[in-house]
Amino acid sequence: MRILNIIASADPETGGPIEALRLTGLQMARLGHAVEVVTLDKPSAPYVKEFPLPVHACGRWTQRYGYTPELARWIAANADRFDAAIIHGLWNHASVGGWSSMRRAGLPYVVFAHGMMDPWFRETHSLKHVAKQAFWLAWQGRVLRDAAAVLFTCEEERRRASGAFRGYSYAERIVAFGTADPPAGVDSQLAAFHRLLPELKNRRFLLFLGRFHAKKGCDLLVEAFSKIAASDPDLHLVMAGPDQSGLKSKLIAQAAKAGIADRLHWPGMLAGDAKWGAFRAAEAFVLPSHQENFGIVVEKPWPAKPRSC
Repeated sequence: MRILNIIASADPETGGPIEALRLTGLQMARLGHAVEVVTLDKPSAPYVKEFPLPVHACGRWTQRYGYTPELARWIAANADRFDAAIIHGLWNHASVGGWSSMRRAGLPYVVFAHGMMDPWFRETHSLKHVAKQAFWLAWQGRVLRDAAAVLFTCEEERRRASGAFRGYSYAERIVAFGTADPPAGVDSQLAAFHRLLPELKNRRFLLFLGRFHAKKGCDLLVEAFSKIAASDPDLHLVMAGPDQSGLKSKLIAQAAKAGIADRLHWPGMLAGDAKWGAFRAAEAFVLPSHQENFGIVVEKPWPAKPRSC
């Protein structure tokens, strides 16, 4: 089959959806399918060129919603090259613009929800949920209504999404999902991580690896670590990930107030060998999310920890 993937961005800092696309897209290619990606990114973005599948970047016009007329033009010109499409994620122009363009072109598609219908925002940010409900009635709900199926990665995600928004029904399907095996090269991976945080070589630490976002429960982890820090003075905490919401400064202030600032480490987003080195060297990995539909970062196969660590 010839499969088109539509997603807001190929930037790895955007989290799980693009990693899910990368993993599944590469596997589809290995099985003989032709896989391409269209995004709202600017063509000059470095991660567009580095992505392992063909990416057609249509150019981002607005930061949050990502409107660009180039998406509709590209789909209209290329829809006949594909047998089906996958829309990854909701609440942006990749989803809504992709839907309207494919409907005109007659290209069948499914929607991969990627946890974006969870009612967590309804329970914690009621005004944001009201805005999403309005967007759902105007556009987003029709995207799901017209899809051949809306894909969920587990029964719990499907159950929590059911009834989260009112106004449209859609076909549901739970799909099997998986992750890649960790690459070989323990020594090089540990070396890459210790180049970033040399002070942690031969030290015990807990690892958080993910986006800094309120939904990930980062503040809960810092609070919990402050409660055990005195009883385990040799243990450290690594907080690794991109800061898209400005939460990091609040977490640093929280750690300072608790008197544990010197026990926390902030290497930024980890990728490649450095990421795998962090997993291998950590005492334990912690992800205290309020909700995860699948948690790609959790589901990475846990590599055996070398005895030298």
